Amino acid sequence: MNVKATTPTQTAEDEQEPQAPACVMCFNANDASGAGGVAGDAATVAAMGAHCLPVVSAVMVRDTAEVFEAHALDGELIADQARHILEDTPIGAWKVGYLGSAEAVAAVAEVLSDYPDVPLVTYLPAISWLDDEEHTSYHDALRELVLPLTHVLVGNHKTLTDFLLPDWDNERPASPRELALAAAQLGTGHVLVTGITLPNQFVDNVLANSQGPITGEKFERFEASFVGAGDTLSAALASLLSVNAELHDAVGEALAFLDQSLDSGFRPGMGNVIPDRFFWALPPAEGEEGELLEGEEEAAQDAPKSPSRRIH
Repeated sequence: MNVKATTPTQTAEDEQEPQAPACVMCFNANDASGAGGVAGDAATVAAMGAHCLPVVSAVMVRDTAEVFEAHALDGELIADQARHILEDTPIGAWKVGYLGSAEAVAAVAEVLSDYPDVPLVTYLPAISWLDDEEHTSYHDALRELVLPLTHVLVGNHKTLTDFLLPDWDNERPASPRELALAAAQLGTGHVLVTGITLPNQFVDNVLANSQGPITGEKFERFEASFVGAGDTLSAALASLLSVNAELHDAVGEALAFLDQSLDSGFRPGMGNVIPDRFFWALPPAEGEEGELLEGEEEAAQDAPKSPSRRIH
């Protein structure tokens, strides 16, 4: 019997495993619509070429139009989900979404504080389904425990204003710099403010710190109403930071990714439109002869050529 000889070097090469993608741990609620929550985070992180480690913090009862109720998980259970996988798998970034309760915020903050060098992106959703007392205690816990650990706070302009400057009574809207100054007093280095109203049907999205605006992108206002946009943007940004992308570059690409996801969004039910995080995987439209339709050739040249995005 002939046996092929193998050298130690060959054996090592044969046994070498492919390099794992960067891992992003996402603390968020379970959203059965798939628009946001851990399902939305997992889709976004995968679309960006990273691997999501989803930690469920709450269960939301909702459809694509509205949230009916939300039930927070026990803080210890949330922490146990995270700590067991963290003992096994290194991560490159965190993303925090809706955590469910002040108790859950405290449990997550304790986990985060053990890894101070891992960049944290915190997304602040509007939480209109909570009563006043729960709303106040939840936001107080975020300010005290999570914001001091946050690298970038992401949120809609109005939501961030209500959260960071609750006593704002000026007739003009708060500027990104003013929001960043308020966030800096709570320990957060940067804010990414979305949905700033501009004339002529445009909205602005601005990254700022206490010194002023750093970068941003203007979007033409979409006619449709979306759900899951904030989770998409913040998860995309965390994915890019997980491989040490420069913040201003990461914000630019995350905003471009969101814009394309919204432009390709779909309506799975009778409610709002959901971002299509896998817009780049759609086959090109073809005419009867199998050629690109008129006017689509230039767009096809600008589109991503494969699922591999910046972080690969």
